[in-house]
Amino acid sequence: MEFFHRATSFPFMSTRKVWYGLSIILVLISVASLATRGLNFGVDFTGGVTVQASFPAAADREGVISALTRAGYVDPQVTIFGSSRDIAIRLPPIKQTPEVIRGQIEQILQGIDAGAQIQQVEVIGPQVGGQLRTSAWQALTATLLLIFAYIALRFHTWRLSVGAILAVLHDPILVLGTFSLTRTQFDLTVVAAMLAVIGYSLNDTVVVFDRIRERFHLAKRLDPVMVLDQSINQTLSRTIMTKVVTLIVVVALYALGGPVLRGFSEALIIGIVAGTYSSIYISSAIALDCGLKAEHLMASALRQPVDDLP
Repeated sequence: MEFFHRATSFPFMSTRKVWYGLSIILVLISVASLATRGLNFGVDFTGGVTVQASFPAAADREGVISALTRAGYVDPQVTIFGSSRDIAIRLPPIKQTPEVIRGQIEQILQGIDAGAQIQQVEVIGPQVGGQLRTSAWQALTATLLLIFAYIALRFHTWRLSVGAILAVLHDPILVLGTFSLTRTQFDLTVVAAMLAVIGYSLNDTVVVFDRIRERFHLAKRLDPVMVLDQSINQTLSRTIMTKVVTLIVVVALYALGGPVLRGFSEALIIGIVAGTYSSIYISSAIALDCGLKAEHLMASALRQPVDDLP
């Protein structure tokens, strides 16, 4: 199945500097927001208490917040998830055992509705939250280093590795910047989504790089700009079809999954859109501006079979 009914011939490389400018502006806005506003870290990273409770009827979110505030809890955050009867309460770190916290919160909620029940209480200390934050950044750093090594070994040229790394950096930076601007809660599920976005974006990049290698092998004397434009156009239909199908699922999660899946699905939506753009205008274009030529890929083309790409 093809997204376009006939072969496309968009001159992607001729407009790459315009898209460089757009990317630089978006990255600068993201970095500035991260530097000034930071991220709205969830309990996973800051430490604190999360309580899940259910009511016999629709929960009164504002009433729960008011009751918790009157009881002395600072800045309680209450969200309704699943059904209108289920709530999730997020509280700053409390120096009490989970059993004591459970009893206190249950008493407060039963003061609102006698049928209220606590389903789960989870306490994460600040030290554990700090360790999880460190582990998350280490995972992202290790992923980038391994990607650089993989691309360099597969295609035998650093030019494609630089393009791939800059594209892979571009996507999570935009995700982080959006989360900083919107103040969407940043937790471990978002980190998982970012790692998925990196892998998804890299897959598209490798598909384009494979086609570039094939085109250079078949047309050694063709201008590199034309080779890259042809390669991207030949994989464009596959890329768009894959992303559209994935976006349908992720948008459904965002719309219907409730607050629990909001951050995860939002990160995937931003990452999929950014990844589609970066695999065209960042990874390949950067490799071209680093001086990519046919001879840089001839060794890998002779040693490895050409992938059967669409």
